[in-house]
Amino acid sequence: MGYEEVIHVLGDFGRYQKRIYFLLCLPAILCAFHKLANVFLIAEPHQRCRLPFETKDALYHQNESFFKQYYPYDSANEKYSECKVILDNQTQKCSDYIYDHSVYGYTAVIEWDLTCSKTYLVATGNSLFMFGVMLGSIIFGQLSDRYGRKLIFFISLILQVSSGILASVAPEFWSFTFARMIIGASTSGVFLVAYVIALEMVSANKRPIAGTVCQMFFSVGYMLTAVFAIYIDNWRTLQLALSLPGLCFLCYWWFIPESVRWLLSKNRIEEAKELIQHAAKQNGVHVTDDLLNGMLINEIEKSEDSEEKESSVLDIFRYPQLRKRALIIFFDWFACNITYYGLSWSTNNLGGNPYINFVLSGLVELPAYTFLILVLNRWGRKKVQCGCMIVAGMALLSSLIISADQYYFTVVAAMIGKLAVTSAYGTIYIFSTEQFPTVIRNAGLGACSTCARVGSVLAPYINVLNKIWHPLPLVIFGIITLVGGMLSLMLPETLNRKLPETMEEGEKFGQKKTGTDSMEEEPMNNIKA
Repeated sequence: MGYEEVIHVLGDFGRYQKRIYFLLCLPAILCAFHKLANVFLIAEPHQRCRLPFETKDALYHQNESFFKQYYPYDSANEKYSECKVILDNQTQKCSDYIYDHSVYGYTAVIEWDLTCSKTYLVATGNSLFMFGVMLGSIIFGQLSDRYGRKLIFFISLILQVSSGILASVAPEFWSFTFARMIIGASTSGVFLVAYVIALEMVSANKRPIAGTVCQMFFSVGYMLTAVFAIYIDNWRTLQLALSLPGLCFLCYWWFIPESVRWLLSKNRIEEAKELIQHAAKQNGVHVTDDLLNGMLINEIEKSEDSEEKESSVLDIFRYPQLRKRALIIFFDWFACNITYYGLSWSTNNLGGNPYINFVLSGLVELPAYTFLILVLNRWGRKKVQCGCMIVAGMALLSSLIISADQYYFTVVAAMIGKLAVTSAYGTIYIFSTEQFPTVIRNAGLGACSTCARVGSVLAPYINVLNKIWHPLPLVIFGIITLVGGMLSLMLPETLNRKLPETMEEGEKFGQKKTGTDSMEEEPMNNIKA
């Protein structure tokens, strides 16, 4: 008997698990604040060169003849130049700017003039934030395995709040960017560790729903970020307002238990038994000591004999079929991540009201995740993964035939692409988990996460290309996701298939043979953040 059977005895998703699960989902809202806040913190408003006869308090808005007299017309983007001015019949670069405060208020771009020749600094700041997310997923993931989920969750939370406050008082751009990079690293510790604790408390057949609903809380935080930004028009106050709610979660120390699975892996038997008995009491069930002792001995022997500890992700490349599938999966993670964050961070560039665009971008994630709950166990992972990536690619590429003045069609295309890539992103977590053999599964997912973060690091630089040609970022994201969807057609379906345990089984997995390959197994097994 193993711990999964004990969870069934406790209740697959009993009252106790539901209460703790709900509490662990709430920090996802906070992490969404920090991951998406840069859309408004360092939003680039419209600006124009300040003319020699104007004061710094001059208004941005002027009549058409004024712009025509002093500013060259940018025919590629169909607007007057924001970085050049005509003085003495000569076109010159701006030395000072007048900004439009009517949309975003006072942003970090305005405070530090991060525009025109300095636009790359905005992209660099966003990239360094996601670089922090990547480092955090590696560092805090390892620390949580060594020192416990609960301790690392609270260390990450304290780090997130403190660095968030420091970012709000940063005196210049690089200290602000460094503080934001620390925030990015801490979001991995807060979200991923909470996600793991939540999923380790429920049975395998409940993990897909539990994991998907947790992502929905992130989407709620996504939309709430825009609400904060609408009512707070100063970037420093906004940064502080998004950081301070983290203090509320410090009380979790008295409510959130340590992961029983982690305690078992560290041979802390008595603590694990106490938590199991407490959960049983809360759920109104009785678990005997004999049942617990039998389960715990089994789990200890399993952890001691596990082959997974001796495996390396490099072992994947020794097997031709595994290597091919792994490279496709790595590219899919890269494609989903670069497109997801590229679209999330580019809502200001779509035209129309940027706050409405941002809320819509978060809102479409809810039907995307609901769609996954309904179809993943019916249609299979492969059809959903390929179909969603292809639909996302085609929707984004449709921006090629949309004129600049029809921005509402661009918004619709981007939202369809966002919905589809969100579904693809949710599927790839499960699909890739089931593709890798058990002995290499965790290492494989770690490599997938790294490839994903490379995509999010590059996404800000892709978005900057809209300065050259407005639809260019959408076109690039569309091509990447379309290629990923086509490549995914070469992956084997995993729904109701016996998942590979060894490297040899992984090499043969998906080949049309009679025997164990056709055996059914509980779907969506072994999901881990």
